[in-house]
Parts: sequence; structure tokens; C-alpha cells
Amino acid sequence: MAEEYGIFIGGEWVDATGEGQIETTNPANGEVLAYFPQGSREDARRAIDVAKEAFPKWKATPPAKRGEILLRTAQILREKKDELGKLLTRETGKIIAEGRGEVQEAIDFFEYIAGEGRRLLGETVATELPDKFAMTVRLPVGVAGLITTWNFPIAVPSWKIGAALVSGCTLVFKPSSGTPLIGAELVKALHEAGLPAGVLNLVTGPGEVVGDEIAMNHTVRAISFTGGVDAGREVYAKGASRLANVGLELGGKNPTIVMADADQDLAMEGLLFAAFGTAGQRCTACSRLILHRSIYDEFLDGLVEETEKLKVGDPLDPHVDMGPVKGAAQEEKVLRYVEIGKEEGAKLRTGGKKLTGGGFDLGTYVAPTIFEGKPEMRIAREEIFGPLLTVLQAGSYDEAVRIANDTVYGLSSSIYTQDVNLAFRAMYDIEAGITYVNAPTIGAEVQLPFGGVKNTGSGHREAGTSAIEEFTEIKTVYVDYSGELQKAQIED
Repeated sequence: MAEEYGIFIGGEWVDATGEGQIETTNPANGEVLAYFPQGSREDARRAIDVAKEAFPKWKATPPAKRGEILLRTAQILREKKDELGKLLTRETGKIIAEGRGEVQEAIDFFEYIAGEGRRLLGETVATELPDKFAMTVRLPVGVAGLITTWNFPIAVPSWKIGAALVSGCTLVFKPSSGTPLIGAELVKALHEAGLPAGVLNLVTGPGEVVGDEIAMNHTVRAISFTGGVDAGREVYAKGASRLANVGLELGGKNPTIVMADADQDLAMEGLLFAAFGTAGQRCTACSRLILHRSIYDEFLDGLVEETEKLKVGDPLDPHVDMGPVKGAAQEEKVLRYVEIGKEEGAKLRTGGKKLTGGGFDLGTYVAPTIFEGKPEMRIAREEIFGPLLTVLQAGSYDEAVRIANDTVYGLSSSIYTQDVNLAFRAMYDIEAGITYVNAPTIGAEVQLPFGGVKNTGSGHREAGTSAIEEFTEIKTVYVDYSGELQKAQIED
């Protein structure tokens, strides 16, 4: 029988005041995994107030000690990696290798960010006056609100939680209603590692209720949001209206350019992974393939052939290449874009249908889909978030880059070429926060900043050395040890 959870406030699982329940299910077969409460504004306020109360003591905790808790969290997650990987696969529909891989990403980040507890770098700067010292230090902003999406339900929360905690913030965490169970397990691991009560609080519920309270509550000084563009705009506007620090990680329409001189076998392997890994449900998934005209027909024919060999099925089966999309709404969205592509005159090369029969009838499975299209088509411009790849044609590098940049998004990008000059030009020419050379659009590493430009985000970067910037303020400090009044920029 599926377990019923409460919300986590002040170090305890407590009842919510909101009415109704969230049912988290396995998209592979419809199995109910757990029930969570539909939290209310009152529940969110309770969590925020508890986080505010816990902040002074957590801020006073030496950053290195905060880091030790994160390192122990990584060790706990490592011990439970197989168990959590299977749970994540059941809740998201990712194949088991990706489920375990995402848990590993959380482990990697906690190990990485724990070391920031011994850095939190400021700088020392020379002053224009004698017997005077100047430096900067980083201080936590206070209470932070974290709102995350369903497709990376342990990795993305780990990026936010780890960076915020090592910075000295206390937190209110609202996981996606689509995948709250793995988020709850992450919270359990952090408290098992020794995180003090009240420092991290979890409230489940609708974005328009719990998320809205986080965005509008004046106690919350930093908001970190990962999700769709429309919801992100609302969070940004509400947070900005009260001058809160708002970090957004939003959508993508990520291009891969394959030039005539590319290693085609390598490009083919990378594309299959980038377009259809996680059933295309990554913000960094490749959804646009831009092929040089001279190799277009040959490469596309080979890609269609290899795509049709992909095994779709139970994501717990280690031999399966792609699992289901996340639920009926996501399935409906992908299939609706299939119809849009047909109506626009795009040529369907493979897929484009719901998979039925056998075990498919219990889940939400869509066949890996490839269209030949044109840059102005909606399937080449709008984020679909499913296993649908649109293939476009370009006659030159310059044309390929123009097509790649002709989007409101700018998260990830990729180019396959043996020409070192083109590779380095692409690093600067492609409008994206991430560019891969001779590698797919997915595969970010935790020690490097992650984020994008244009409608992909608000300029913040997660992970890497910039991870703490969302959750800290820079304070400038002057120490005058001259024993007399010195006046900077004042002429005698």
C-alpha cells in the first residue's frame, strides 16, 4: 500500500492544513507510489517562519561545519544509490542507468559543494590611502525558497539545496507535484546527516498556492526556480516586485550542428542519446538537428534506421533504451505536437505515435519521433519536452549558426566538426550558456556553471564556482588602522 506523507517543518513530518492529496505515480504502469498533501499558504508560511527562526544559528555555524553535513549527505546517498536509483526510475520513468546516474550527480555535487565551506571566496584589494585594509566577504541572504521541476527530482534540488546550505541560508523547498517522493528521500538523507531542525523545510502543493507564497513572502530573500518559462516569468515578476533575488532556470530548444567533416558515427551516437535519452525530457535535450546539406540525406537515413532500433519499454529493464514520458499530460502534449508538425507540412520520418499493446497500455509511451522540418515551424521553435527531433538543413557553417540562434532559448548547444577553426568560432558564435564540441547537448558536470541566455534564465548559473552567488551577498569591509580620519576622494 502506498505510504502517506505529511510536510516537513522544523525537523518533523507534520500534517498539512491544505485539502486534498497529491498522488505520485509510476508512468511506466500507473502504480501509485505515495500520497502527499496539497499544502496551503498557511503551510508555506509556517515553513518560512520556522526557516527564519533557524537562520541566525545556521548563519553562525562555521561554513566548514556546514560542508561536513553535506559531505555526510553524499555518503548516505552513495550507500543508498541503488535503492534511490530504482525509486527515481519508478517515479520519473527514466531508464535505470539514468536513474542511478542522477543519484550519482547529486552525490557528486554534494561532495563538490562541501568544499566551498572552506572557501566562500572574497577578495582583498589595495586601497588608495595608507594604513588602511579593504576586503570583501560573502554572507548568506537569509531564507531562500527553492521551487523545482519533475524531470531531475534529486539532481536539481541537490544543486540548489547544497549551494544554499553551504552559503548559510535556511530553506523552504517545494518539489514538483509530479515527483515529490524522491525529494522527500533527499530531505531525509540531509537530516540523517545531521542538518539541524528548521534549516530545511519541505512543503508540497500547487505552484499557484505554495509557490506563490514563496514568491510573494517578504521573508524569503532569494528564490531559485527551475521549470517552464510562463511559470518562471510569474515567479520572477512577483519576486522582483519586492526586490528579492530571483534565479531562473527555464526551457531550451537545443541545437546540434553536424558539419560535412564530422565524425558521423560519433555524431549519430551522441544524437540518439541527446534526443531520446530521458525520452527527450531534459531542458538540455537536443530537439533540433542542423545537418550540412552535403551529408543530409545519408546521415538522416542512418539516424532514422538507428532510431527505429531503440528499445522502448519498462525503464527498470537494463536492456531498454527509452522509457515512458512522464504521465498522460506529457504524452498528450507530445502527440499534439506530432499533429502540429503534420499540419505544418513537416515530413514524418519515424515514430509519431503512442505505443500500445503489451505492457505499453499500462503506461504513457510515445515512439521516438523524427520530423524533417523548416526553421519557421513550431516544432522547430517551441519546447516540446518529449522524444521529438526536428531535422533542419544548412548549406554552410554561417547558415547553421543562424538557424541555431533563431530561437528565444539559449541553454545548450553542440557542434560536430573536425575543423578546429569552426569549433572555436562556434564557442563564441552560438548563443547559448553551454556549447559542446564533438559531444551531445547533455552531460553537464557539477564543477562547471550551468544555465543559459535569453528565455532560458535570468542570468544566474547553478553548479560550479558560481553556485553560491544566488544565495549570498557581497559585503565590502574597510579597516582603517591609521588612528586618524582619512578622507577618500577628498582633496585637501
